[in-house]
Amino acid sequence: MEKIPRSTADEFCQKLKPQEKPIYIRDSQVKGLVLRVMPTGSKSWIFCYSVKEGDKWRERRNGLGPFRQGRNDAGGLTVSAARRLAERIKNEVKHEGADPIEERKKRAVNRANEKALTVLVKDLFERWAITDLINRKDKGTEARRMMEKDVLPFIGELDIRDVRKLHVAEITDRLLQRNVKRMAKVVFSLIRQMFRFAVTRDLLESDPTAMVSKKNIGGANIERERVLSEEEIGELARKLPLSQMTEMNGLAIWITLATGCRIGELLKARWYHISFERNTWIIPAENSKNQREHIVHLSPFALRHFLKLHELSGEGEWCYPSRVNGHICPKTITKQITDRQRTVANLKNRSKNTNALTLSKGVWKPHDLRRTAATLMNALGVLPEVAERCLNHLEENRLKRIYQRYGYEVEMKQAWEALGHHLDQLITKGQ
Repeated sequence: MEKIPRSTADEFCQKLKPQEKPIYIRDSQVKGLVLRVMPTGSKSWIFCYSVKEGDKWRERRNGLGPFRQGRNDAGGLTVSAARRLAERIKNEVKHEGADPIEERKKRAVNRANEKALTVLVKDLFERWAITDLINRKDKGTEARRMMEKDVLPFIGELDIRDVRKLHVAEITDRLLQRNVKRMAKVVFSLIRQMFRFAVTRDLLESDPTAMVSKKNIGGANIERERVLSEEEIGELARKLPLSQMTEMNGLAIWITLATGCRIGELLKARWYHISFERNTWIIPAENSKNQREHIVHLSPFALRHFLKLHELSGEGEWCYPSRVNGHICPKTITKQITDRQRTVANLKNRSKNTNALTLSKGVWKPHDLRRTAATLMNALGVLPEVAERCLNHLEENRLKRIYQRYGYEVEMKQAWEALGHHLDQLITKGQ
């Protein structure tokens, strides 16, 4: 039988002509190495060897790849390369008892199993979103926006098992470099919630954020204590008409201060929530932060401002209608107040009235009005637990929540009335 010679072997193999049936040419140097020539003209290497299974020997054929004549050909094995590979396999079989074919099958199975177990961060997020985030009041819209902007572009393609503290730190560091400390903490919290979800679903053994504290992200939170003084309320009454805020948006400041509501609760209010006959405003559970319905008594001060708002907003459904549809963005008033308390140095648009709403004791935010309302109530003799009810705060003590069911409706009404009357006096005095 014709064999591949030791020298000029590549030329010999190149000149082999195909026949009607496959032909097999053995190598003269390495026992078991065979070149197969197909009727189509394709040529490939096969290495034949035997492995022991129990008391018997079993012949195996391991395909090594196509033949190529020289280095300039793309792909394949020259004769010398095929000989080296065959010798290596022969040594593995002889000295290690390995079966290359079985090993290859095992590797293929392992790769398939590994692929089946692979969960990318972006896929984990989608599963978390439709399972958990969908139950939030905004259906997870805000969380999705932050994750798609600041998290998924950086680690979305990673296997969740490959995520390390370093990756999380890189994400939060980018946010801190943008000087958005609170946003960095919120994004970190979302990442932690997502990975804890993975742990509870047995998709991950441990949470990569477990050893990181929120305090490590830009330092500890500073609890705000800003309360507008009585003099500042008079000052605000003088400055607000000159601030270039629309009258509707200015009314939001006084309604928030008179009711102790959250600014977002007001901007989501519909007119059918307001009763001018009963002097009440119902904040439905879906608009409330703690998802509890809250009934606010409107003092003459608050009622007067709501009537003016109704006059300005028209006959539509929303108290603060959007130009497109629905209500205006809950962040609108906050941004307008913030923009009117900036220095020229840090303001991009220098045409705005930058210090129009800056008060004598410094910068204030819409949420400070809520704290101010409670503080004024306490100063007027309202019991702290009544003031807390007016703000729709939950009782922190669980036993009290369960067993003490008195509603304080009368006391709350009196508190709002006293607050409204006091605000009227402060504004009149300030002007």
